[in-house]
Amino acid sequence: MPVAQKRPEFRNINAFRDLPTYRLPAPGWVSILHRVSGVLMFVLMPFIIWLFDTSVSSELSFARFRAAFNSGLGFVPGWFVKLVALALIWAFLHHFIAGVRHLWMDVSHTATNKQFGNNSARITLVAAVVLTVLLGAKLFGLY
Repeated sequence: MPVAQKRPEFRNINAFRDLPTYRLPAPGWVSILHRVSGVLMFVLMPFIIWLFDTSVSSELSFARFRAAFNSGLGFVPGWFVKLVALALIWAFLHHFIAGVRHLWMDVSHTATNKQFGNNSARITLVAAVVLTVLLGAKLFGLY
């Protein structure tokens, strides 16, 4: 008769002790940031609609649009408006790239494995940050 092995013991996690030491893999970060970017774009939808409306309505509203980025909106300084726009740029780029990644993985199950998931997650994170930095440099007038 075989010797019975001790069964693993499971316990509840302690959020303060266990979570800071847990190392989330790259696909986990992409998944969480995909949700965060979607929520960010949803919450800032009124700002997005205002940006679009003021940029295309007339020449006068386009001048107001440009002034919002240069001198600000009321008590909000222009650099803060640019930071919010930069956050929206990151949210869109990350959400788009991660969405394409998820769609590709859904379409090609046979070619998807753990290594592909890890590599594509790293590419997604790097591509979103690099494109955000490039567009942010343009937004802040570095080129």
